[in-house]
Amino acid sequence: MPSTEVNKPQVVSENTVLLTGASGYVGGRLLPLLEAQPLTLRCLARNPAKLRPLIKHTTEIVPGDVLNPASLDAALEGVHTAYYLVHLMSGSANFEQLDRQAAQNFADAARRTGVKRIIYLGGLGDDNDHKLSPHLRSRHEVGEILQASGIETIEFRAGMVIGAGSLSFQLMKSLTDRLPVMICPRWLATPTQPIAIDDVLAYLSAAKDLPTGDSRIFEIGSPDIVTYGDLIREYARQQGLHRWLIFVPILTPYLSGLWLALVTPATYEVGRHLIEGLKNPTVVQDTQALKVFSINPMSVQQAIARAISSRGESFVKASQVSARSLH
Repeated sequence: MPSTEVNKPQVVSENTVLLTGASGYVGGRLLPLLEAQPLTLRCLARNPAKLRPLIKHTTEIVPGDVLNPASLDAALEGVHTAYYLVHLMSGSANFEQLDRQAAQNFADAARRTGVKRIIYLGGLGDDNDHKLSPHLRSRHEVGEILQASGIETIEFRAGMVIGAGSLSFQLMKSLTDRLPVMICPRWLATPTQPIAIDDVLAYLSAAKDLPTGDSRIFEIGSPDIVTYGDLIREYARQQGLHRWLIFVPILTPYLSGLWLALVTPATYEVGRHLIEGLKNPTVVQDTQALKVFSINPMSVQQAIARAISSRGESFVKASQVSARSLH
């Protein structure tokens, strides 16, 4: 339940921004974009020493953990806009509970300290789909918790993020690079609307400059509705690889998770959650984002080509997967 604590008057600077998830995939790429802007940037970090070499000397680091409520007020003090880019996907069976508690802790602290806007990156998927995967269900629930804080919350919902370093893209790349023939579940024929990492960053950056208003949900994606099988074929085409996909009617999440763990950087548990998410269509239903933001998302073909060309970026390591977003 939301906290009933009375808010204390706070001095908030419109130019002060807090970034969580700065050591993750999306947050780590948003970080230099924010540092290049005329604002006061602060990062919340569980391990400040690890983050310090990656940031400018003008960026402040505050030690803290979203699962430790007592550590959050100092990070959020005086903050106008807070980016919540945290997703506690792990091998734990209770990741939904952890996500829920982390979001509630953050929302309570943001309300206590007078934060004016929260920007959150969640996942696509139909709220009315009673078979929505636990992963997508948790992403939606986090958005609801943040909005329930009463603070203006800008929630972006995205499907697979295509970019060098994205776990989802790296899994697809590893499968395609290593397996000339793939035995695929029929879930790979599920429609999806992925988006390039550059476009995600553009939306996140632009959201802090929106006029003040009510909480909103923006669904974002490329212009193309494809299947995961289409993504594999397009990546293979651009790499000059000949690949065959054989679809079978039954391939359980358990077996699929083991399969991914054998040929990709994913752990079994993360692989299983990813596979479960493939069963749900992740397509943009509301195109309001195209009207509100001056952003024209690139095509899937362009996004894959850019990801392939970004050879200088290191891919997500298996040891990092448990605590990172599944985008």
